[in-house]
Amino acid sequence: MNEFLNNMEKKFGKYAIPNLTLYIIGMYVLGYVLQLAPARVNILGFLTLDPYAVLHGQIWRLVSWLLIPPSSFNILIIITLFFYYFVGTSMERTMGTFRYNVFIFGGVILMILSSFVTMLVYKVFFGIGGEALGAVMSAFSIYFSTSYIQEMVFLAFAMCFPDVQVLLMFIIPIKVKYLGYFYAAILVYNAVMGIAGSNYFVFFAILFQFINLFLFYLQTGKISHLRPKEVKRRRDFQRNAKIMPKGITRHKCAVCGRTEEDSPDLEFRFCSKCNGNYEYCQDHLFTHQHVK
Repeated sequence: MNEFLNNMEKKFGKYAIPNLTLYIIGMYVLGYVLQLAPARVNILGFLTLDPYAVLHGQIWRLVSWLLIPPSSFNILIIITLFFYYFVGTSMERTMGTFRYNVFIFGGVILMILSSFVTMLVYKVFFGIGGEALGAVMSAFSIYFSTSYIQEMVFLAFAMCFPDVQVLLMFIIPIKVKYLGYFYAAILVYNAVMGIAGSNYFVFFAILFQFINLFLFYLQTGKISHLRPKEVKRRRDFQRNAKIMPKGITRHKCAVCGRTEEDSPDLEFRFCSKCNGNYEYCQDHLFTHQHVK
């Protein structure tokens, strides 16, 4: 996975959009402006990701749905957008501009695919077709939202920075990983309830975004811990670490500062792309920003 992305970055890295989160927030702002239009105009109704309408000539919907903001405008949404910017820029610095672009646009492509899969399910398994199918897709296409993409960005952030603290309700300090568990549980619950209520719009929208999150997880290299060779290597490392005098460390991550004394299960590697002898733990080996 990482080798594939590295090759892609060499070929197309120059086309990556820096500070992509700012552009996303800018589209949300434009969407809020469009919401000010009179209700009888229903501009947003012509922007949703409606696959039935796309197949009938309304091609702009493949892009215009990105303008629809996650919720109605209020004071809380301003704070939420600032938080989106903080999380998004942090992930871009961690992953690199190209990989962050791949993550965001991968979520966009998967959301579009989920809309067509949903339409196919209603047509094939429920026998809905013609104008009836168009009416169903038009009524519920609002579920194909960028809010799920942003939630996956937050969950990816929680994976990379689990111990970062934020203020819940501006008062209670809480680690990001616990918020990540909470949001993931809510999303799973919504997906299950979507199946139970035959609302496959919600189910497939969430499922395809979790696929994008899983692809991100693969590139972190954490899943390699399940390989027998990696298990044996960790055991050998722990055995050797016990022999060393207490307080003396051989390895230290250049990102988080952890050593083998802090976390005996961690593995450390030098990065061949960084200019200098920079060593990283397994959590940051594939996600750090290269030192040039």
